Amino acid sequence: MGDIYKAIADPARRMILDSLSRREDQTLFEICTRLTESRPMSRQAVSQHIAVLQDAGLVIVRKEGRRNLHTIDPAPLAEIVTRWNTPEDTEKEDQP
Repeated sequence: MGDIYKAIADPARRMILDSLSRREDQTLFEICTRLTESRPMSRQAVSQHIAVLQDAGLVIVRKEGRRNLHTIDPAPLAEIVTRWNTPEDTEKEDQP
């Protein structure tokens, strides 16, 4: 779960997640275009941010022909919400 926190700590990655939450199945080009409207960033930097999000399980990439389509996976974030919505259960897990 630590990877998720590290992944969403960066403002650029949060912007990517925001973009994907508004519109699924975006190509790298589409994400870059939307992201660079408000923040100058190279395609390489966006690609690296997406890789971090993918490694954390927050973004799913699927191939469609020659294109890679990026979609947000809300499950890891839902786990975080569930964790704090049930504090009694997490206290038991955190105890030795």
